[in-house]
Amino acid sequence: MAYDSRAHGESEGEACTYGWYEKQDLRRVIDTIAPGPIVLVGASLGAAVALQEAAIDPRVTAVVAAEGFSDLRTIATERAPFVFTGQILRRAFSLAEEEGHFPIDGVRPESAASHLSIPVLLVHGGADSDTPPEHSRRVFAALTGSKQLIVVPGARHNGSLRAEVWGEISRWIDAQLVPERVASPYAEESASGGLM
Repeated sequence: MAYDSRAHGESEGEACTYGWYEKQDLRRVIDTIAPGPIVLVGASLGAAVALQEAAIDPRVTAVVAAEGFSDLRTIATERAPFVFTGQILRRAFSLAEEEGHFPIDGVRPESAASHLSIPVLLVHGGADSDTPPEHSRRVFAALTGSKQLIVVPGARHNGSLRAEVWGEISRWIDAQLVPERVASPYAEESASGGLM
């Protein structure tokens, strides 16, 4: 099932809260489907929402998160124009909290990851300058369950989900739903933290 997040595409809404309310929206989507294995797949903001929802919803079986951010304050600061001073950023964060009715520091996929014991596959473009791969590496480090990180060489933001990577994702999902596990030739790090 695919859907438009609030304030995106054809969905209503005036403000994006980067997962604070979006995880509740995703929970409502999950409420509409039949019981069974639920694998959340999200890219960029969708990855952040998937991780935050999975941390509070025991129905989620596994997560595939591509090019997500580790926490909202860090990514917003990194993406801010270089001319923005600390004072301007503080005002912008305050305005976002006021208009969006959510706490900036409450949006932390990295923190959500520390509460996950389900399998998680992280995918990130090695040349992603919008959301650098270090964000996925921080999320990876926080995960406590079965985990894998694929860094796709040369891929920029929203460019890591290439056809060959989708093949790896499909095999990984199958391995989570079936007892056998399939090794990935693209895997950079595994649950042991070593290189593959």
